[in-house]
Amino acid sequence: MRVLIVEDEPFLAEAIRDGLRLEAIAADIAGDGDTALELLSINAYDIAVLDRDIPGPTGDEIAKRIVASGSGMPILMLTAADRLDDKASGFELGADDYLTKPFDLRELVLRLRALDRRRAHNRPPVREIAGLRLDPFRREVYRDGRYVALTRKQFAVLEVLVTAEGGVISAEELLERAWDENADPFTNAVRITVSALRKRLGEPWLIATVPGVGYRIDAEREEPNHG
Repeated sequence: MRVLIVEDEPFLAEAIRDGLRLEAIAADIAGDGDTALELLSINAYDIAVLDRDIPGPTGDEIAKRIVASGSGMPILMLTAADRLDDKASGFELGADDYLTKPFDLRELVLRLRALDRRRAHNRPPVREIAGLRLDPFRREVYRDGRYVALTRKQFAVLEVLVTAEGGVISAEELLERAWDENADPFTNAVRITVSALRKRLGEPWLIATVPGVGYRIDAEREEPNHG
């Protein structure tokens, strides 16, 4: 299990990380919201442990981003506030569990393991189309049995296209579902990412461009289709 700890008190964060390591739980630390968002964009975590009151984007804002990403990553809120309305607002944001400070490390470990078990039961299905096998839980892609290494963004785009099962997805929808809310709608990011993804998947090209409309997985196409 790999956990992201978002906590701005360095001694507490390091104590949590060291304690979790003794329980064979890998943990990375982010001391502020910006660092947390950067780590989330680079690494795949099983659970996020969020302190609500941190510099930069708050724990609440990070929780919103995680939920909006559709990753299904469980969120455990850490906070000094133990009032019921504070807890209620945390759950409304998408938190799966709550722990108030001060807390016993053993309780955190138990809650993390419970969240991880629950997540394992709710694994999204492996999707297969045209010799392509996409495992959303393990974040792995195979084409005709060959492993294909993808960036997080390429994986996100491919997942949207595969889920559509051959339906056309517009560039705008891809931008909305695979990028964050700050993405520039006039950017070439979608076209560039799709082009790189095509090359990673290899020939015959699987992603067809529908001129003026968008992109789709084309199981029938055997010729290269540039666009």
